[in-house]
Amino acid sequence: MDVAVARTFLEIVKTGSFVGAAANLNLTQTAVSARIRGLEAQLDRPLFVRNKAGARLTPAGEQFLRFATTMVQVWDRARRAIALPPGRDTVVTIGAELSLWSPLLRHWLLWMRRECPDIAVSTSIDTSDRLMERVQDGSLDVAVVYAAPPLPGVVAELLFEEKLVLVRTTPTDRPLTAEDHVAIDWGADFAAGYRSAFPEQPNAVVSIDYGPLALDYILATGGSGYFREGFIRPHLAEGRLAIVADSPAFSYSAHVVHSATADAGVMERIRRGLRAAAGAA
Repeated sequence: MDVAVARTFLEIVKTGSFVGAAANLNLTQTAVSARIRGLEAQLDRPLFVRNKAGARLTPAGEQFLRFATTMVQVWDRARRAIALPPGRDTVVTIGAELSLWSPLLRHWLLWMRRECPDIAVSTSIDTSDRLMERVQDGSLDVAVVYAAPPLPGVVAELLFEEKLVLVRTTPTDRPLTAEDHVAIDWGADFAAGYRSAFPEQPNAVVSIDYGPLALDYILATGGSGYFREGFIRPHLAEGRLAIVADSPAFSYSAHVVHSATADAGVMERIRRGLRAAAGAA
């Protein structure tokens, strides 16, 4: 079976419609429909129930889903293995959310270069949802994300537990106003917890969705915000920041996500490197 057909099937499952799959794959809706008709003819089973709301899997489609996922993953591994750089035994594709690249993934890359010279590495930065989807469809071997909702065929393992803490610039005797607080996008769980803890806090004048940029901003202008404790530890030690007394902290744990069919030996080496990097970060 053409792997492109399996990818088309998975894209319909992901988007919930033939129209959405066609747009994402840069195909016409007619071409998408033709691929699925051909697949259904080969399997002698309908795979989707089509209606005005989109498309949902039939029982046969549910059964075929795991096989299509495995098929795409195996094909991608084979394609990467054939194109290996000289002197490398395999290649690992890894992605992470933007805020996790520095310093965690930087330390991991250095660890891999030192400890696993036989493994080639391909990296990418993306949103948590997109990284999870890419692990599920086999286009990515490993992802490091904060939020890891359960997905079929995907394994999520805790990498490290961290807290988001409220800090402010020093000197602490300089008064700060509500307008000096910078809102940082740490996801829906944090937003809900923050609103519960600070119900009277007005909407922030400045909102930033990238922690390092927010930190640079408040260090330059003065202010406060929630940051990952490990990330701002050097600034606490230098006295440039101080934790706001009696302020609530919020859990913000990172996870390693990979396919349930990933090579166990390679995954163990990647996992060991990520743990070492987490300890150094």
